Amino acid sequence: MFIQLKELATKGSIRLEGQEDLTDNLPKTGSLLGYGPLQVRLEARDVEGAAEVDGELEIDVEQSCSRCLAPVAQHVTVPFHETFVKGEEKAIDEESDEDEEDDDVLYVTGDRIELKPYLAEAVMLSLPFIPLCKEDCKGLCPVCGTDRNERECGCKQEKVDPRLAGLADFFKDE
Repeated sequence: MFIQLKELATKGSIRLEGQEDLTDNLPKTGSLLGYGPLQVRLEARDVEGAAEVDGELEIDVEQSCSRCLAPVAQHVTVPFHETFVKGEEKAIDEESDEDEEDDDVLYVTGDRIELKPYLAEAVMLSLPFIPLCKEDCKGLCPVCGTDRNERECGCKQEKVDPRLAGLADFFKDE
């Protein structure tokens, strides 16, 4: 998916809708087990020579539950807003009082902006950091590895603070 800056300057705004395949842009390993095509609904506007792109992205993803490792399917809706400016990034002078708005601007070279890397970045940043299959997921037993959502394993789970372990002998029945 591309935006032609000359075309945007002449038209004033462009609507971008459709599906995008992010197979080459999203990681093939890690917490993301699978994903479907990305649904894109964006509008690009020419604002004082800059291309402002706003809209919404939707994608179905599958991640591992962070407690029990079961697959978790989710439908993720991602708001998208980026501002692109043609040119090179200016060196920041520590003494100058530049607007903080310049931090949100992405500088591009050429007359064409490829959106795929920015779309993939927005999707990855919006994914849950700790996905759960359900709020009360009990996770895996740290001793035997049994999924405690399916059955109790009976392993001893008592944890004693090592600093107080010597006191346990003091209270033992003889």
